[in-house]
Amino acid sequence: MKMQYRVNEQIRVREVRIVGDNVEPVVMPTHKALQLAEQKGLDLVEISPNAAPPVCRLIDYSKFLYQQKKRQKELKAKQTKIEVKEIRFGPQTDDHDYNFKLKHAKEFLSEGDKVKAYVFFRGRSILFKEQGEVLLLRFANDLEEYGKVEQMPVLEGKRMILFIAPKKNAPAKRSGEESEAPVQPVEKPVKAAPKMKAPKEYTGPKLEGED
Repeated sequence: MKMQYRVNEQIRVREVRIVGDNVEPVVMPTHKALQLAEQKGLDLVEISPNAAPPVCRLIDYSKFLYQQKKRQKELKAKQTKIEVKEIRFGPQTDDHDYNFKLKHAKEFLSEGDKVKAYVFFRGRSILFKEQGEVLLLRFANDLEEYGKVEQMPVLEGKRMILFIAPKKNAPAKRSGEESEAPVQPVEKPVKAAPKMKAPKEYTGPKLEGED
C-alpha cells in the first residue's frame, strides 16, 4: 500500500500540533511529540501537513492502515457497477423459449443485475403489440420473488421494453435449477421369491367315498 502520511522520524518540521484520543491538543516541538508517542506505545502520524503548524495524531499506525483499507473496500463494494442484462422475446414466444429465458432472468436478478426484457416487433408483427405487453407483464409477475418492476412496458419504436431491478432478498439459485436433466430413480434389486415346498402326499387311511 502506498504511503500516504509521514510517520514518526519522517516528520522533519520543527514543531507540530498533536491531537488524539485522551490527548489535549497542544503545539510542541516535534522531538517531544515523538517522545510522547513512544511513551504511549503509539505512532506520530502527520494528518494535516499544510496546517501551520502541521497537525499530527497519536495513533497505532498499523491499525489505522487496516481501518483505512477496510473502509476503502466497503466503499468499493457499494460502488459496484450493476450490469443490465437484456432478454429478447418475439410477440409469439412459445412456452419452452419463455421458460428458458425466465430461468436466465432469475439467475441475473439473483446475482444483483438488472434485467431489460423487451419484445421486438418485426414488420407487421407490430399489430400484436397488446400480445407483447401481456407477455412482459406475465414475465414481471413470474419474477416477482426475484425483482421489482422499475419501468412498466413501454413501446419505443419496434420494441416494447420492461425494466426489472433485483430485490435485496432475492433467493439464491436453487440446487434443483442447476440442471434440467431429470433425476433417474435408483432401481433396487428385486429379491427372488422364496421357494415353496411341495405338499407331502397323504398316506393315511382312505376316507369314505374314495376309491
